[in-house]
This record gives sequence, C-alpha cells and structure tokens, in this order.
Amino acid sequence: MTVNESVVSRIVELVSQELGKQEAAIPAGGNRGGLFDDVDQAVEAAWQAQKIWQRTSLEERKKVTDKIIEHLGKYIEELSRSELEETGYGVYEDKITKHKNALYQTPSVEDIVPRMQTDDNGVALFEYAPYGVIGALTPSTNPPETVINNSIIMLAAGNTVVFSTHPGAHRTSNRAVELVNEAIEMAGGPKNIIVSIKNPSMEKTNQLLNHPKVTMLCATGGPGVVKAILSTGKKGIGAGAGNPPALVDATADIPKAAGDIIRGCSYDYNIPCIAEKSVVAEDSICDRLIEEMQKNKAYLLKDKKIIDEMTRVLMPAEDSPNKKFIGKSPAHIMKQFGVELSDDIKAVIFEAPRDHMLVMNEQMMPVLPVVRVPDADAAIEVACDIEHGRRHTAICHSNNIKTITEYARRVQCTIFVNNGPCFAGVGVEGVGNAALTIAGPTGEGVTTPVTFTRKRKCVLAGDLNIR
Repeated sequence: MTVNESVVSRIVELVSQELGKQEAAIPAGGNRGGLFDDVDQAVEAAWQAQKIWQRTSLEERKKVTDKIIEHLGKYIEELSRSELEETGYGVYEDKITKHKNALYQTPSVEDIVPRMQTDDNGVALFEYAPYGVIGALTPSTNPPETVINNSIIMLAAGNTVVFSTHPGAHRTSNRAVELVNEAIEMAGGPKNIIVSIKNPSMEKTNQLLNHPKVTMLCATGGPGVVKAILSTGKKGIGAGAGNPPALVDATADIPKAAGDIIRGCSYDYNIPCIAEKSVVAEDSICDRLIEEMQKNKAYLLKDKKIIDEMTRVLMPAEDSPNKKFIGKSPAHIMKQFGVELSDDIKAVIFEAPRDHMLVMNEQMMPVLPVVRVPDADAAIEVACDIEHGRRHTAICHSNNIKTITEYARRVQCTIFVNNGPCFAGVGVEGVGNAALTIAGPTGEGVTTPVTFTRKRKCVLAGDLNIR
C-alpha cells in the first residue's frame, strides 16, 4: 500500500492541534511545579490532564515513573533534611532510608497485569482502568515519602492526582510535588498530572474531598481523615491508625528479638504507624529480653513515680498523645522528667500492666512498655487486645509454628512480621514493596498501582475459541 505523505502530514497536524487544545484548556493558575492556590483550578488542571494521561501506553507511564525515581534520587538528602526541620519529628538517617524505600521499592506499571478467561462461549478480557482524578491527603509523619510513593503508584494506574498535604508538613511535601513535576517534564509527560494545594487548610481539604470532578479519595493518616473521606460517598482508600504489639514467646531467639524490637521501636523515633508500640513477653524469658534490649541501647526505667508522671504527660487522655513529644529522642523526652540520658540511647523501656495508658494508646514516641504474661496463649490474647482490631500491623518473635499461626489468624493485621523488625513489613530488610499507604480500615491492605484502578470486563461472545 502506498501512503500519501501529505495525508500523513495532515493527520499529524490535526492530532497536534487537538493536543494543543487540551493543553490550552488546562488552567494557567498554578505556580511552578504544579502548585495551586485555588482548589477548583487545581482539580480542573488535573481533570483536563487526565484526558491525555489515561490514553498513554504503559510504556509511556513507565518512562515517567522511572524518571521520577531517577530525578528525586538526587534530592533524598535535601528532602530528609527539610522534613526534619519542618516537622521536628524523627531521625535524619532514618528519613534517608524511608525516602530510598519510597523511591526504589514502589512498584509501577508491572503491577498492572490484565487477565483473560476463555470457554466454549467466547473470551473475556479483564483490564485495570484508571479512576480519574484522585484527591490524596498526606500525613506529617511521612510527608514527602508519601507524595513520592502515591505519585508513582497512582500515575502508573493512569490517574492524575491533587494532593492536599498536612499543614504541618506542607513545605517539604510540596517541594516533593515540585520535583515530581520536574521529572514528568523531563520525561515528556503531560503537565499537571500531579498537582497540589499550595497553602492547605481544612476548608480547602473539604472542598477537594467534595469536588464533583474528584472521583476517588486516598487518605494516609489517622481515623479522622479516614472518616472524612468515607463520609463523602466516593470510593475511598483509608490508611488509619495502628498500635502494633510485638509478641515474644519462649521459643524466640531472644538476643535477635531484642535487637529487632529496639531497631523497630526507635525507627524514625517511632513515628511510623508500623513501629513497635509495646512488647508482650512470656514471663519465662521476659527478664532476659529486657536485659538484651538494654544491650541494644534501651534505657530501663524503674522508678514508678517517674513512670506515672511520664504517662500522665505523654498521654493525658485516650488516643491523645502529647504532640510536644511525638517523634522526639529518648534524651529529650526523659529530660522533662529529670532523667539525663546520653544521645546514643535509642528507646526507653519499662514494665507495665496490660491496661496501661501507654500500652493501649498509640503514642509515636520511642517509649516502649513491656507487658509480662504467663504463657504464649496469654500473650496472643493480650497482643490482640492491644491492637484493638485495627488490622494494621503486628510483630511476632517465635519459632513455634502453632503460636505464629494462631497469632496471625486472630490479630488479622494487614502486615504481620515474624522474626524481624517492623520495617521488614514494608520492604526494608524484608520481602516486598514499599507501602506508605496501608489501607486497613477500607480493606485494600498494602497499596500498589492496581489498588487505584477499576476492573473492567470486555467480552467477545461466541468466537475466538481455537481449541
């Protein structure tokens, strides 16, 4: 067949004009890097951009997400430093680890795998299509990391995103948005497929959640934001609070368990929702476990008067940790109670009853209560009680298959780590991908690109059966 070059040229010209119209339809009200003052303009920009983005091939999406990974890899130290400066939470070195995890262990289009079914009546093709414009709320505990992870998985699924970042971390979160936009431009991707509210507020967030052109919502944070997205009637992915207990039975490798627990509890000074918040240990090994934890830079607090005062100050009411101490060092926390600790101390440990305020409430501080129980059955019962049925994360240190199995079945957590630190459950020193949005309340679990798609079915009836 002979192709008329003038016809080809005309087709190219018409396609270019149409794309130009779509680009022109995108509001110009954003500042550099996809940041918008106005919610309506941000959503409109993402909505127009999604018309282009949803038609791109998986190969083109992969090119964009690969460039995000490559480009933001140059800014890991900057983002880690600015996050610490803005929020005052955590440990710089651990933030480096978290950024690397978000960049290099987040899945992209390889997660989007179609399925085909055939029988005597024809063939059915199941594919994963984008939702459209996603409104995404990000936390103050993993701010740029969540922006990075969510951007990669949501773009890989063919969606565009409007972020409403936590007001206490909006500068570093929006810096990540700017860098993501730089990477998209470098890769030749459309403008405004990732945008954000420049100066977020409760009013602007509510406007975003209820915007008619936002078709899906994702909230990474506490129960309040999860409730907010689910009350809109839209499809919502909610990552709520946890209170992960670490169970240790008599069969565990005690020195390893102690080291893993302290590394997990002290990880970014305990602000990750996956971090060990309490220990439930069999009485027969509890003393040795405490001794081994001390060898791993844990400070054992024994003074009941100080423990009581510390509890009252750190957790003045149920589910209300004192924000002044969230993500602070053990030395900083204990100084308030007249206890001087060296800077190399990683956690403060103390024995507590099962109903203690710092056992039953998530505190996000490197302060670790240890609950002593008579046997493994009691440990499972207490650990499940501490977790509150939130189905978030639980940790087990045991070499007894029956104990491991029974605990895992009863606690029903999204992430269950056995014989490792908590962060093994999100791909750090463990198997699997990064997870910054762990959707326990809404049931999707560890979120990946497929989480943010609609499953569609295309049927060819009666044909294409070649048996």
